Amino acid sequence: MKTAELFGNKTVFSLEIFPPSPDSDESVIYNTLDKLTDIRPDFISVTYGAGGGRNGSNTIRIASDIISKYNTTSVAHLPCIDLTKAEAVQILDSMKEHGIENILALRGDIPDHAEVRGDFTHADELVTFIRENYDFNIIGACYPEVHPESKNAIDDLIHLKYKVDCGVDHLITQLFLDNRHFYDFREKTQLAGINVPIEAGIMPVTNKKQIERMVKLCGVELPMKLVRMLERYDGDPVALRDAGIAYAADQITDLLAEGVDGIHLYTMNDPYIAHRIYDAVKNIISCPKCCNELKISV
Repeated sequence: MKTAELFGNKTVFSLEIFPPSPDSDESVIYNTLDKLTDIRPDFISVTYGAGGGRNGSNTIRIASDIISKYNTTSVAHLPCIDLTKAEAVQILDSMKEHGIENILALRGDIPDHAEVRGDFTHADELVTFIRENYDFNIIGACYPEVHPESKNAIDDLIHLKYKVDCGVDHLITQLFLDNRHFYDFREKTQLAGINVPIEAGIMPVTNKKQIERMVKLCGVELPMKLVRMLERYDGDPVALRDAGIAYAADQITDLLAEGVDGIHLYTMNDPYIAHRIYDAVKNIISCPKCCNELKISV
């Protein structure tokens, strides 16, 4: 199923996983999927292998298995930086052959070497290429707190509008830790004429070093409420994990009350955390958007 068909009267709930490293036991990811699919997500996205488009065979295989073995819609990530059009054709043909219908089209991280050797420099170029040559459902990334490389919020919005106009069917946000940024961003996209569904990307804060690294990398604001939480439970990993789960559940509850199109949970391949968060909000997610009574099980 194409993800664009999922939106409507229901709130979409999806998960993200990453493939195992080449030197790890591949069975671990399938044990993870065995537990995550109990949640019955609307789709599961699979990130690409380290190093970009040339190292994504695991992504394609896992995304295909999610469809065939777990009867769940999948999304395969595809970063285009340093990728030639010929390589893109090979990858896209392979995805098509494996029954994958949905692609998250990304630029990807700039490589360490100074010169980009591929045919794509931005995600919109990959989106255009896919739209002109294939029938995939295309998903794009967006940044509620502005892409770190954008000049300003207006510049970022202009580029996002262009990317959507090139053929993006729905958007998933980068993580954010203060819902006010999402609401402000959503209002600006509506004013800009960006009329595709926008899923809110939620990353549970369960590890201090990890979230500090992500905040620095993505330019995300760390709210004082979260700073106090990190300080209070620093040195107690179980307490921090549980507090992070509660924080994420609270974020999602607020987003659902405000009519978010969907929630995309960055699981970090941890089924326990994903289940705890889902169990806290599942009654609200299953409630139709038109329902005025919000119920939550803690």
